[in-house]
Amino acid sequence: MEGQPEIVQQAMDYALQGWEIAKGWLMSPAAWSQFGLLIAAYLLALLVARRLKPVISQLLSPPEEQTNIIAKARRFVLLFLPLILPLLAYVFTGIGESVTLSLFGSGAVIAFGKRVFLLLAARILVREIISDPFLKLLGRYVLIPVMALYAVGLLDLVTAKLSETVIQLGNISFSVMALVRGLIAGSLLFWLGRWSNDQSTAFIESQEEMRPATRTLAQKAAEVAIFGAAFLLLMNIMGISLTSLAVLGGAIGVGIGFGLQQIASNFISGVILLLEGQATVGDYVELDGGEAGTIVKMMARATILETYDGRWIVVPNEHFITTRVVNYSDAGSANRYEAPFSVSYDTDINTVPAIIEEAVSKLDFVLTGGENGELDPDCELRGFGDSGIDFAIEFWVNGIDDGRNKFTPRVLFAVWNALKEHDIEIPYPRRVIEMRNPQTDEA
Repeated sequence: MEGQPEIVQQAMDYALQGWEIAKGWLMSPAAWSQFGLLIAAYLLALLVARRLKPVISQLLSPPEEQTNIIAKARRFVLLFLPLILPLLAYVFTGIGESVTLSLFGSGAVIAFGKRVFLLLAARILVREIISDPFLKLLGRYVLIPVMALYAVGLLDLVTAKLSETVIQLGNISFSVMALVRGLIAGSLLFWLGRWSNDQSTAFIESQEEMRPATRTLAQKAAEVAIFGAAFLLLMNIMGISLTSLAVLGGAIGVGIGFGLQQIASNFISGVILLLEGQATVGDYVELDGGEAGTIVKMMARATILETYDGRWIVVPNEHFITTRVVNYSDAGSANRYEAPFSVSYDTDINTVPAIIEEAVSKLDFVLTGGENGELDPDCELRGFGDSGIDFAIEFWVNGIDDGRNKFTPRVLFAVWNALKEHDIEIPYPRRVIEMRNPQTDEA
């Protein structure tokens, strides 16, 4: 063994120590009694768990139709029923440990059994109870290995070795244990932050009495607060002084001053948009640059518009503040459109408005009424064209005629059917061609 690496020699030393301990247990009557107590504790736990599980399940199971918070809490507790067996075995083993200590003055074997039962509980927790993929991955590669080291009594030794191993990066030095602790704590904190953010978002979205812009602002504020608190807590766990972040904050300020002006401007513009509520998710807007569409998402840096043909346009928030924006939805959901058409010069134009207004008002999507009938369809004479007399029917609808809601084509169909029903001709261009024969003209 002298020519082997140091880590191999240490592993062999630990193996030999374990063998000596195992031989001592096999040759000791006190160890046999502790093994017997472990088996008895497990069998007793198995018997009690079989009796308790149906009773607890019956007491905690809520009716299927209940969905309140108490019912959800009861269903959550029921998920942990598989842990009854190892935890009862742990408790009964602890009672047996106190008995062996009083009789024999030692309880190493039964203490080892207690730790094994905790390892079994951790394994059941990871395999049968935890459903979140990230937590399951963390339990499989962190919790179970840690509990295995604890079961064999090597956890303190491994922790000491990791604490003694120091990584040097320039003037910064930290132990491997601090790095591992930071990774585990950071993973848990930011998973908890993500879960809390999802819960707060769902709660805020359910508050229908709040304006959409206010809900979006509350969601962003909750997200910043949750992840900010998680970051500060992680810094505290890793032992990093918060005062040392002042230099980093100064560097960020300089960066914003020189190279991140647009990002900062867009972020502040986004906050202003959410506070004022002049444009929010669901509004159909048109910008000076020609961008037009329905707002489907408002982010910290930009706003996403969806056009009627399904394309997404990413517009920086600053454009909503510094340029002219036409919002077709902010003042109300009703919008006015017009559909032009023409009739022949042989038509009695005095009868056309009433015919068309009556036909269009029968369409289910066309609004009518109002305080003074201002929402009723209005047919107007627009002029005298080369081939016919030009009219236009104005109508009000809820929503935007953006390709999804084809209001104008349906109105034109109604106009066509009404004109045909009353034998009114829709003109088309006509030309008179005069043919002249030069010989006939001379004669």
